[in-house]
Amino acid sequence: MLVLTRRSGQAICIGDDIRIVVTRIEDGQVRIGIESRRDLLILREELRESVREGNRAAHTNPADLDRWLQEHPLREQIIPAAESGTEAIPHEDRS
Repeated sequence: MLVLTRRSGQAICIGDDIRIVVTRIEDGQVRIGIESRRDLLILREELRESVREGNRAAHTNPADLDRWLQEHPLREQIIPAAESGTEAIPHEDRS
């Protein structure tokens, strides 16, 4: 794992397609902005794990997937991500 130190306003580039900017550091939390191609799917780790759980439920029984989607606390973010296939969390400044 590469560990870097950044201050607010500083960025990290990953390849030619991803730029991560530290936008604010406050109360032990770091807010970041991510610039990338629109076709690149970017998910928070907990959301990615939720989508994987849903995929497992769908694989075993479609009724289980429907039930899982209705009960899941992040359903408002999972369903648009699955429908668009490109963007799970809206980013105003994505290029």
